[in-house]
Amino acid sequence: MIHVGEKFHDKRIKKGYTLEEVSKATKIRSSFLLSIEKGDHKNLPSSTYVYGFVRNYARFLGLPEHETLAIFKREYDEEKFLKVLPEGLAKNDDFPLSKFKITQTLKIFLLVFIVLLIYIIFQYRSAIFNPMLSVSTPAENSVISSQAVTVVGKTDPNATVFVNSELAILDKDGNFKKTINVFPGHSKITIKSVNNFNKTTILERSIEVKI
Repeated sequence: MIHVGEKFHDKRIKKGYTLEEVSKATKIRSSFLLSIEKGDHKNLPSSTYVYGFVRNYARFLGLPEHETLAIFKREYDEEKFLKVLPEGLAKNDDFPLSKFKITQTLKIFLLVFIVLLIYIIFQYRSAIFNPMLSVSTPAENSVISSQAVTVVGKTDPNATVFVNSELAILDKDGNFKKTINVFPGHSKITIKSVNNFNKTTILERSIEVKI
């Protein structure tokens, strides 16, 4: 009975191809092509790759792909050769391509999920967190020599700011400056920032007004 490897060899010689020419055309290593032709299966990689090699080689030589592959599968006793190899080497050499693809798919899915989660948190952070609010002027326990006090600070651009219940105007970056009148003596200034989801941040500044 003529084996698949012999058919490949005879057909290749008949067509006048060298192993290097076939390798270049099929993208299969010359050593693998030679092992297939000789029936030297122990020098071939796992069945996932070998069956693809046989199918491509048959197609290149003009042999019937399905019939050739079916015959080769009967000849290719993978289990017998794996038993000859050490257990660790056999497992490493026969690593299923499908398992690799599943692992890669899971990694990609996890990455997409993390990116999507970050995007959602960023877009809806106003519904989760209180707005950022900082006041640079006046400082706590400042002594002011005027009844007109200018409050300077920064908050989220989409928030609304009140200084002692008076509305402060924000610029596009969330900066605000509001001048209010206070009475002489000890005064407390309340700065409140409210976002679109009614999340509120409040800061207070105690000052001493001396005129």
